Amino acid sequence: MQENLVIVESPAKAKTIEKFLGKGYVVKSSFGHIRDLSKKELGIDIKNDFAPNYEISPDKKKTVAELEKLAKSAKTVWLASDEDREGEAIAWHLSQVLGLRDENTKRIVFHEITKNAILHAIKNPRGIDINRVNAQQARRILDRLVGFELSPVLWKKIRPSLSAGRVQSVAVRLIVEREREIMAFESTAYYRVVADFIAVDADGKKSVFKAELNKRFATEQEAVALLEKCKTARFTVGSVERKPAKKSPAAPFTTSTLQQEAGRKLGMSVSQTMSVAQRLYEAGYITYMRTDSVNLSGQAIAAAKEEIVGLFGEQYSEVRNYKTKTKGAQEAHEAIRPSYMNKREIDATPAEKRLYDLIWKRTLASQMASARIERTVADILVEGAEERFVATGEVVQFDGFLRLYSESTEDDVQEGESALLPPLSKGDELSAKAVTASQRFTQSPPRYSEASLVKRLEELGIGRPSTYAPTISTIITRGYVVKENRDGNKREYVQLKLEKGAIDRKMLTENVGKEKNKLSPTDIGMIVTDYLDEQFSDVMDYNFTAVVEKEFDEIAEGAKSWVDMIRGFYSKFHTTVDKALESQPVRSSQAHLLGTDPKSGKPVYVKIGRFGPVAQIGGDDGEKPRYASLKKGQLIASITLEEALDLFSLPRTVGQFEDKEVVIGIGKFGPYVRHDGKFVSLAKTDDPYTIELDRAVALIEEKRTKDAKTKVPIRTYPEEEGLQVLNGRYGPYIAFGGKNYRIPKGYTPEELTLEECREIIAKSKK
Repeated sequence: MQENLVIVESPAKAKTIEKFLGKGYVVKSSFGHIRDLSKKELGIDIKNDFAPNYEISPDKKKTVAELEKLAKSAKTVWLASDEDREGEAIAWHLSQVLGLRDENTKRIVFHEITKNAILHAIKNPRGIDINRVNAQQARRILDRLVGFELSPVLWKKIRPSLSAGRVQSVAVRLIVEREREIMAFESTAYYRVVADFIAVDADGKKSVFKAELNKRFATEQEAVALLEKCKTARFTVGSVERKPAKKSPAAPFTTSTLQQEAGRKLGMSVSQTMSVAQRLYEAGYITYMRTDSVNLSGQAIAAAKEEIVGLFGEQYSEVRNYKTKTKGAQEAHEAIRPSYMNKREIDATPAEKRLYDLIWKRTLASQMASARIERTVADILVEGAEERFVATGEVVQFDGFLRLYSESTEDDVQEGESALLPPLSKGDELSAKAVTASQRFTQSPPRYSEASLVKRLEELGIGRPSTYAPTISTIITRGYVVKENRDGNKREYVQLKLEKGAIDRKMLTENVGKEKNKLSPTDIGMIVTDYLDEQFSDVMDYNFTAVVEKEFDEIAEGAKSWVDMIRGFYSKFHTTVDKALESQPVRSSQAHLLGTDPKSGKPVYVKIGRFGPVAQIGGDDGEKPRYASLKKGQLIASITLEEALDLFSLPRTVGQFEDKEVVIGIGKFGPYVRHDGKFVSLAKTDDPYTIELDRAVALIEEKRTKDAKTKVPIRTYPEEEGLQVLNGRYGPYIAFGGKNYRIPKGYTPEELTLEECREIIAKSKK
């Protein structure tokens, strides 16, 4: 009989733990959840106090059978799933399915996969916390009820194959509302004035520094008037104020802050961050990565101090105890940190190394001294003007934690920069090397990135950090949201520059609106959100979702019955569903009139077509309408008549090549160039609406060169007539006897011998 069976969630975790426990212990993985709510119908008995109907997943039956066999022969079964609610539920399901007895079943938890932590857990087992299990059950049942009853409403009222979810739908609402803010935003111009001043010290040494006017002008005329005053004005230092300041380090990572910072600093998606962090945890490199806590254990703090003193000196160390602000913060009780503070490097993949380095730096920085800074603000008076220039400077007197780590923000770019100022005193006279007034424009609110969406969800108390990754993945997969890049647009602006007594006016251009990996709603995402918001305002309310999370916390603490919680929600929700089913359907395919086509006099519409949003000309008079797909980034809610008409400019003739027309169009397989009855695909970077003749000809010639290469054999063999090595669509291949043979890896097509060709053919025939 086997003495001990330890069951964990993942094989990687099992492998790491097995190394620490040694003989006498068998460590096996359940591969996550072994059962879930039945997929047949609802899987919940509403009339019987919402009793869940659980079933073992078909792909887990073999695993369950193996665990059952091992459990029966073991003296003690140790359930070692994670300590959060989901991990507690996994342990409970295992005990139920495997028929484990209380007397020989022990529940153990640990926040780091180290030998000491594992052995300590073995010495301090506990029972399954049924309150945490119930909290997880309540979440799963509530989400199933919402999804199961809302989704059919969407099928009937909007279109088939749509779905909704308690957290997902609210996340989409945030993105939709932000998009509408951007649509409604009207940018206004203003003029920002910056001067390059020259200061001369007692030794005659000159220093140049920048200062910005304390006022921004609405018109060019006002900016010119100021520059005219500056032509002859005296500039003097009105006041100089120096203030000491401190910058303190951020707390160690929680799940949410790790997701945000990894997105900003490393460019990782939320799901990628969690996947990499999971692997780091299972390998024993970091503590548990699903936590709301910013607390560090006394042992971790002491280890961090030792490392900081060793690396930078005693003056850089400052013991800090952080307190978690959120009530009912995640059960892991400790922030995400390295398992061993002195482990600077790890043997892992590049992504794992980058994320580990971020966690290591953030943890150590949280225990480092504050940075001491001296900020200087100088007012510079302009003779004959009410306005004044303000110069700001910053000197780091002691770098503290900044020596190791600095927290990033969503938008690190700022117009004004703090720089080192030369020594200035009240009354000092300055000269202006140049004064520049640049036209600027107010900016719309930014679209959400994954990092900023996570931050907003956490601020509103929606969901849990552990759910953010699947939430974002789900809304993208469902087609409600897209993550995309925008190239931006060219914009002209005015620059007025006073230099050497003359004002020079220039028209310059800049690229605006460039975005990378930002979240935007699709048309169907906006339609579904509007419908849900109208019919199910309670469920879509941000506060409701946050209140539900608090109720889950109360259930986990044993202060509330999960059945009472579900019952209180469902009675009202089900009534709302019935009312929605009685309402008139929202036709997503219903056309929205934009105006009239000036060429044909027919109406122009936009609507959701079979394959996505389209523009439509005509159709009211019984004639077949013309259709054109909307471009990437265009929305039915914001497209203009002019933009819609531009979509019908294809196919268009861009000129002639070899006395034949060159036509650009969009077909079944995407944008193309048509010439002499042949088609050439456009590159991803080519815009079919703007591509010109020279680029089209270049694509045609590239295709000809490629085709020519495919027709010329790479190798022929006089000894074997008809055997050739050719270039194909998917790479080089061997042709012989009317059949084609793939060339395996390891062979160079240009160097293939006859014997090697025969060998490849013979093996392929087997």
